[in-house]
Amino acid sequence: MESETVFKMQDSEYFYSKKYPIRYSEMDFREVLKPYALLNFLQDMATENAEMLGFGPSFVFPRNYAWFLIKYHMEFDEYPCNLDDIIIHTEARGYSKILASRDFEIWTANNKRLGRVSSNWMLIDLNTKSILPFAKTIDFMPNFQKRVNDLSFEKIKPLVRVDYEKTFEIRFVDIDINQHVNNANYIIWAFEALPYEFNSTHKIKTLDVVYKKEIAYGANVISQVELEGNVSTHMLKNSETDEELCFIRVDWV
Repeated sequence: MESETVFKMQDSEYFYSKKYPIRYSEMDFREVLKPYALLNFLQDMATENAEMLGFGPSFVFPRNYAWFLIKYHMEFDEYPCNLDDIIIHTEARGYSKILASRDFEIWTANNKRLGRVSSNWMLIDLNTKSILPFAKTIDFMPNFQKRVNDLSFEKIKPLVRVDYEKTFEIRFVDIDINQHVNNANYIIWAFEALPYEFNSTHKIKTLDVVYKKEIAYGANVISQVELEGNVSTHMLKNSETDEELCFIRVDWV
């Protein structure tokens, strides 16, 4: 697999790279990397790189701001499996109006690309619950410049029917530093509603996630799935308020 894309990313001052060992607790019985573990790796990379660039925890916490992930698009050449570690590259691509963009690439130690990820984020003032404009809040962040090889976010269509459904209680351990559910938990709830036989025989090819609303401790989440061949569409909602929390679409192989 050619490494041209990585070399382009490395030309940027906003580039950051890190190797992650994959522990047994982060694999399933097939030695496939658990999706929630991958999402936690990506979130850690984003946080560390943001801190290096001046808009990470030391910038947001004193101001009572918070970064909120809005959506992911992932495409895998080969989903991580039977590996001791992976190398993740990330690049802060800058902002466009109220959205900041960040890209990731996932590689093996022997220079084989496994996948690419694009993400969008918002910066929120927790005091006023308002979206902060980047031009006034982080004026040293660059403007987003589109590239020819950029990934495209896919529109997730509403569920036509519900094939599988499960309800989950939010535990204390699910809560992150902003006192809301960590974004990786949504993947756990979404995929747990799929049949065991499907989960144990398929791996992710493409994944789209759109986060609509946060949820806090004490609530319950309903996970609904429509499964059509090798495509699953998921909706997560608050069982008490019926508010839509997250939409996910996956192409499996």
